[in-house]
Amino acid sequence: MGYYINVEPNVNIFVEDINPKGRKTILFLHGWPGNHNLFEYQFNQLPKLGYRCIGMDIRGFGLSAKPWHGYDYNRLSDDVRYVIDTLQLKSIVLAGHSTGGAIVIRYMSRHSGYGVSKLALFAAAAPSLIQRPYFPYGLPKQAVLDIIQGTYHDRPNMIKSFGNMILHNYATPALSEWIYLLGLQASSWATAAIANTWLEDEGLFRDLEKIHVPTLILHGLNDKVCLYPLATAQKNGIKNSKLVPIESCGHFLFYDQQEKFNQELVGFIEGKI
Repeated sequence: MGYYINVEPNVNIFVEDINPKGRKTILFLHGWPGNHNLFEYQFNQLPKLGYRCIGMDIRGFGLSAKPWHGYDYNRLSDDVRYVIDTLQLKSIVLAGHSTGGAIVIRYMSRHSGYGVSKLALFAAAAPSLIQRPYFPYGLPKQAVLDIIQGTYHDRPNMIKSFGNMILHNYATPALSEWIYLLGLQASSWATAAIANTWLEDEGLFRDLEKIHVPTLILHGLNDKVCLYPLATAQKNGIKNSKLVPIESCGHFLFYDQQEKFNQELVGFIEGKI
């Protein structure tokens, strides 16, 4: 069931709500530059186990509105609050991949974890995607600047190049092409604006300390986008968190290790791990 939720004048966020009568709810936030469809292989399986799965397209991506403004983590986390309020969600598992992981971390801090009982981070782009003088574990700043320039000059080629970084294991050409096409659904200005947010926002370091719900951190050991030391920093910054390193796994861990990913997520939701 897909519908739109208004988050500010002329800005509607698309939400896919699967198995609305499920016994537990998981709200998924995708990474850059994709959309909610990236979780297809969770949406196929988790509702069979009785879960309600909600995937939202963040503004500028997928089927959501593509305004010129609003691509900082504060505004993006406020959009999440509108979705939670409109759907009257309570005691949910809030889950985010990559940039979506950074957004849900900001949500937990900015909105005091409203409506959330557990948090799940998948290769989250936090506390900093790029290297900083006090945090040498991210990507070189120039790598992000190259992404921004590539977005403005040849966005399809930039997305293709990014796609070569995301999977550690073999993927069929058809799957790679599908992921590429999802990236093209985003607006070019949102694609660049999010990359600028990676450069500018340093508040995620402080946000980690404000998370007080049980938190699962899943991270591929072979991630070339959000390097594994980011996961260690998340574990050190979030009380009551569990880090699960996943072997032979890149940035898109829900494809690289689908079975392991789903198993760990379900175990966390059910309190078995």
